[in-house]
Amino acid sequence: MYQVPDYNQTVSMKLSEVLADIGVDERIVMKRRRTWLLMESIQNITLQQLNRNDSAYIFGSQSEGTTTIDLQSDLDHIYCNKDLPIIQDWSDWIPGVNNLLMIQDNSISPGYCLLQRLRSDAPLPEDGESNQYLFKDRTGKLLLKNFIVSLLNINLEIHGPAGFQQGQQGLSDIDFVYALHCTTWPQQARQWLDQQGEGQWPSAEMKQYCSRTGCFVVGVGCRGSEHEQVEWRISTSLAERCLMFNLNIIQIRCYVLMKIISKTFINPLFKDVITSFMCKTVLFHCISNTHNNIWRENNLLSCLSLCLYLLYNNIIYENCPHFIITGNNLMRGKISPAVKPYILEILSNIINSAGVAILGIKCDDLGSRLQHKFYNLCTIKTSDIISESLLFSLAVHIYMTLKKINHHLKDSTCSPNEAVEILKNYVSKTINCQYEGLDKTASHLLLPWYCTTLGSVLASLNIYHYNTVSADALKLISLGLNTDVASSKLKLASILYCVQEIQKADTVLSEIERRYDLQIVEPVCSCYQFERELSRQGFFDLCDNHNEEDLQYITASCVRYLQCEIHCVPTELRYEMFRSTQEDRMFRTEEDNNWMDCAVVDSLPYLYFLQYKVHSHLGRHDQKQAVLFKLIRTIKEEPNLGHRETALNLLGKCI
Repeated sequence: MYQVPDYNQTVSMKLSEVLADIGVDERIVMKRRRTWLLMESIQNITLQQLNRNDSAYIFGSQSEGTTTIDLQSDLDHIYCNKDLPIIQDWSDWIPGVNNLLMIQDNSISPGYCLLQRLRSDAPLPEDGESNQYLFKDRTGKLLLKNFIVSLLNINLEIHGPAGFQQGQQGLSDIDFVYALHCTTWPQQARQWLDQQGEGQWPSAEMKQYCSRTGCFVVGVGCRGSEHEQVEWRISTSLAERCLMFNLNIIQIRCYVLMKIISKTFINPLFKDVITSFMCKTVLFHCISNTHNNIWRENNLLSCLSLCLYLLYNNIIYENCPHFIITGNNLMRGKISPAVKPYILEILSNIINSAGVAILGIKCDDLGSRLQHKFYNLCTIKTSDIISESLLFSLAVHIYMTLKKINHHLKDSTCSPNEAVEILKNYVSKTINCQYEGLDKTASHLLLPWYCTTLGSVLASLNIYHYNTVSADALKLISLGLNTDVASSKLKLASILYCVQEIQKADTVLSEIERRYDLQIVEPVCSCYQFERELSRQGFFDLCDNHNEEDLQYITASCVRYLQCEIHCVPTELRYEMFRSTQEDRMFRTEEDNNWMDCAVVDSLPYLYFLQYKVHSHLGRHDQKQAVLFKLIRTIKEEPNLGHRETALNLLGKCI
């Protein structure tokens, strides 16, 4: 039986407790994974609705559950186009499409490939000359250039093959990577499927699953290669996700500790020399080559030392082999002779410190938390902060998804009748598709929003033609009333007000105010980036033990009206749809700022504005003055309004 010395065991147990306190435990890891995979499902359903032949994937430490608050890990969003199928064997050629043949030979850097253009009418190479997208090499092959990321119509900073978008306060930064997908396992990685280390990990079942995931190719060449402009990097991210999801909590904690150590001791001096992906790869190699019984909670310190020692050896030889494509050296050209001895000295000191070096880590207060554990002092857990961030991120993601749909509907060529048909198609697709698992949950989150918008557009047409609202429109709106606390219900109240159903509007508004708990409900707006303050304590408290189903009780999205909904909007708010000039449009990106041609208002100010109008119609002077003061107080005191100027405009109309 493997024995652990008492000191090692004591430090390991205390360190495990600290990591659990900062969110590296089974519950929070699974919560992170569920949230980000749900967002991935929402993206893919939306791409289907927009008839885009793309798939979306969310990778990175956030979606793996292998991060902490202070690590501030970013997200890797991969958008994969299906219009250019990649094959590795001529027998897989598909007629009628632009096939690309993946070329992997000795002239290509390990972990990279070339993509040769093939004819669409016969399984033969395409014949032609070099152009903007293709390069003809010395042997006559037409190769696809790897600058395809520049074709993305996104207003992002470009970092190699990726676009970058800085997150709003409290949200993660995002790398957008444009990729192509090959459904078959890369030749360079086929040997890995038959290898088996001492630890018998990954299992045969895991490898079989990985082989079915195929691979991505990303538009970046190996630095210094003669083929750099036409090489594509092979990515096995889906297989790596499978491996990460099959780690136990001690292995995850070991990986998180490696990243914290790198962030604390190495990156401030030698930025990006040791990457998170290198740490992950080192962990994979360690697990594969050790018996499973060492990865226990009371042996965490030894497991960490084992990983750091392997990393130390990799740096000595300047070779960190990719776990799946072993010929690909992740450290190639990364470590200069000048910095190498310093990094080795840092790692040596940490390894030989027997855990003492960890006491100096300020990231997530890891060092001070560990000291408190030895003195049996209580430490603050961060699970509520993490849960709040996840649930709020999901709410923002849903709203940003609806922005994409609204952008499609807002197109100037789209008439109200055409908008109705498009929205009916969205609703029909969402209902008829036999979604399962998280896809089913995602569809249930999106469907009420589609119903509300469709009902509102129909109501606008009804009001324009008949000055009344049809039963079909009201039924659709009723199906979407529980998207959140207020926004969809406010659309119903606004419609009732516009057709002079004042008493019914008053009843709906009273119900909204009853449900809108000012100590809990958090405003959600993702129309543009602005500095948010911390969410209210009640929201924090509820998030830790709630999931996506509870967004309808604790969030209030801003209310957005498209121009095809104009007759459902009070006159005072309609002016917001016409705030833009031609000059404005020249200096903004439509994808990010399409809300500027809509009427958009935060839920709480809109609630009080509508109540003011209703009370005026009903002759309730005292109630009218009371909600006016509530509107003023909200504009002055609510820190997270996204459309304060619109609320001020409505206040001005009231006064």
